[in-house]
Amino acid sequence: MAAPLVFDTQFDPQTGLAVPAAAGLVRVTAPNASAYTFTGTNSFVIGHERLALVDPGPDDDAHLAALDRAIGGRPVDAILLTHTHRDHSALAARMARRLNAPLWFGGPHRLSRPLRRFERNPIRNSCDWDLVPDRTLVDGETIAAGDAALSVHTTPGHCANHLAFSMGDILLSGDHVMGWNSTLVSVPDGSMADYFASLDKVIALPQRLYLPAHGGAIGDGPAYARALRAHREMRTEQVVAAVRNGARTVAHIVDAIYPTQPLPVKLAARMTITAHVEYLEDRGQLQVARKLFGTRITA
Repeated sequence: MAAPLVFDTQFDPQTGLAVPAAAGLVRVTAPNASAYTFTGTNSFVIGHERLALVDPGPDDDAHLAALDRAIGGRPVDAILLTHTHRDHSALAARMARRLNAPLWFGGPHRLSRPLRRFERNPIRNSCDWDLVPDRTLVDGETIAAGDAALSVHTTPGHCANHLAFSMGDILLSGDHVMGWNSTLVSVPDGSMADYFASLDKVIALPQRLYLPAHGGAIGDGPAYARALRAHREMRTEQVVAAVRNGARTVAHIVDAIYPTQPLPVKLAARMTITAHVEYLEDRGQLQVARKLFGTRITA
C-alpha cells in the first residue's frame, strides 16, 4: 500500500542564486512564481568543466543573468528540455544562440491526441509550438551532457514530449513528479493514461532522489510517485462516484469533489478532471456524449 501523499510547500527557492543540488549539479530558480509554477521554474546546470543546461526557463533577463553567473564562462555542450511548455523553454532559443549550444529534447511540441471537432487546447498559449530540436532524444539512450552522462526516459502524460533525465541516483523529473503538488494533466495536450504509465515507469527505475522542475528535492522519489499514483486512482473513483450520484458535466463533477475550493483552483481542477473523465471513458467506465454546446457524462 502506498504511503499517504504529503505535499512539501516549504521550499526556499533562493531565486536567482546558484544552489548546489548534488555533486556536479546546480539549481537556479527563475523569478516566475505563480499558482501553476509554485516558486518558479528550476533550471539545472550539470557538470564541472564542461556543462549541460536543463530547462532554461522563462524568457526573463534576470534569469538569463543568473544562468550566466552559474555557468561562469564554461562551455555548454547542450541545452536540454524536459518539455516544451513555455515556463521551461521560452528562454531556450535565446540561450542556444548566446552559448552556441544545440537544443536537445523530445521533438517539437505536439498534442497527446488530435483535437476533436469543436475542441480547443485550453493551454495552447502556454506551449512552445515553434521550437525545433537540433537533436530529438529517444527513450533509453545515454547522452554525454557536458562532462556528465545522462540517461533519457520518455515520460508523457503532462504533455506528449515530456522527458526525465537520470544521472546516478538522481532523476530530473521535470513536471512529471513534483513534491509541492500533483501534476496538471490537461487534455488534449496531456493524457491521463500516459501519465499513469509514466508513473509506473519511473517507479521501476533505480533512482531515488528526484529533482523536479518546480519545488524542492524528493528524498524517496519512488515512494512518493506511488503515493501520487494512489492519489490519482482515488480521484478516478471520486469521478465515477460523482457521476453515479447525478453529476452530468465536468463542472458538476468538480463541484462535487471540490465543494469549498476557490474559483482559480476549480478552473485548474476542471482541466485535470476532464483528463480523468477521458481516461475512464477509454476504459469503458463512463460514457460521454459530446455536442457543440457541451457534454453529457453517464456511468
